[in-house]
Amino acid sequence: MMSLRQRLGRGLMAVLCAIFILHWLAADWIIRSAAEKQMANRLADDGYSLLETLAYRDDDQVTFDSFHISSVYNRRLSGHYYLVKVDAQAYPSPSLLDFPLAVTAVGPEQSMLYHAAGPNHTPLLVLSLGAVKFGHRISISIAEDLSAVDHDITAIRVAYFGLTLLILLSAIGLLRWDIRRALRPLYAVGGELEQVANGGRQKIDAEVPDEVKPLVMEINHLLAVVVRRLQQSRTAMGNLAHALKSPMALLLRITEDPLFDSRPDLRLQVSAQAETIQRYIERELKRARIAGDQQAAPACNPHREIIALKKTLRAIYADKPLDIQVTAPNQALHFDREDLMEILGNLLDNACKWARQRIDVELELAEQLLIRVADDGPGCAVQGLEHLTRRGRRLDESVQGHGLGLGIVADIVTTYHGRMEFGRSKALGGFLATVSLPLHCH
Repeated sequence: MMSLRQRLGRGLMAVLCAIFILHWLAADWIIRSAAEKQMANRLADDGYSLLETLAYRDDDQVTFDSFHISSVYNRRLSGHYYLVKVDAQAYPSPSLLDFPLAVTAVGPEQSMLYHAAGPNHTPLLVLSLGAVKFGHRISISIAEDLSAVDHDITAIRVAYFGLTLLILLSAIGLLRWDIRRALRPLYAVGGELEQVANGGRQKIDAEVPDEVKPLVMEINHLLAVVVRRLQQSRTAMGNLAHALKSPMALLLRITEDPLFDSRPDLRLQVSAQAETIQRYIERELKRARIAGDQQAAPACNPHREIIALKKTLRAIYADKPLDIQVTAPNQALHFDREDLMEILGNLLDNACKWARQRIDVELELAEQLLIRVADDGPGCAVQGLEHLTRRGRRLDESVQGHGLGLGIVADIVTTYHGRMEFGRSKALGGFLATVSLPLHCH
């Protein structure tokens, strides 16, 4: 479907063109009718002048004197002609020469204005008058050549067409400008919606017409509901994890009770299930702890966020002298902040567990978001890399953790249609995790 601006523009231009054509035809008809009406008035004056010159003779004949009419009717092929008929006797004007002027007969006290062909096929405007005088039936037809009038009307028609076309083009230009101006609030809404999709804002603030305001209000309401439900969900998960932590710790202590000595298989089953639940509780608590200092805005500055995350992780791993070096663009990044912090938090948490002292974090922003986290720890053998993203799988049970971090990262990367690769850092010699994510995948 074409854009609203194109549909409005094409529709209005079609209406304007139709109005222009109808207006031009109407104006052309009015101009021609006015010219012919003026000419008809002149022909009527000449016709009644001829009627007044009629005289009655003693031999019951009717004569007329053309001396009192304009001399133009005596000049050959002048374009001004008359034909007087008394009963069946015709008296043509000298200007007609021998051309038989075809006229339409009219009754007494009647008149008719019509077109006819004149000498040399010239167009004529003819006025025929009927009368009864001195007991005889009189018909007077006065004609005038329309060639000069047609020439003048054509000149007026062309000039009026050019003027009207200029007005039409100006009107189309003004309408296009007015359509763009009228749709500007919609473009603003579209831009803000794109910012919402990219994480730049959480609602639409653009001023919009009354017709669009209910739609914008519903969108803002929907966005607020989504954000509120997401926050409620995350808060509930954190609260639930905190609420279950103490009972689960008590349950693990109960399995150490001497009563279970006679049932070692039951103790093993209860301990295994309790430890599984404990791992998921720790995962949710870690997510809540990492996201605890985040602001409400969905867009983020990666450099500032990593600095804050670094402080959090240093507090968590206070027993290690960690040196975390950060290289990241110090600018607003239109990327889902929660997902980005989840990726960075889990990768850095994994690096802090294994690093001896040094961790390098690098974010590169080009056509995609590239994240590299390297540490100076023991690294991982090649044959064990393919197992790292399996939930709960740990390659070294001596290090505290539940093997969930890299699995969470893998899920987020898959959702964004990105890639995650593991290897060994050439600079630090330890583990290297590389994540690449498209910037416009939602």
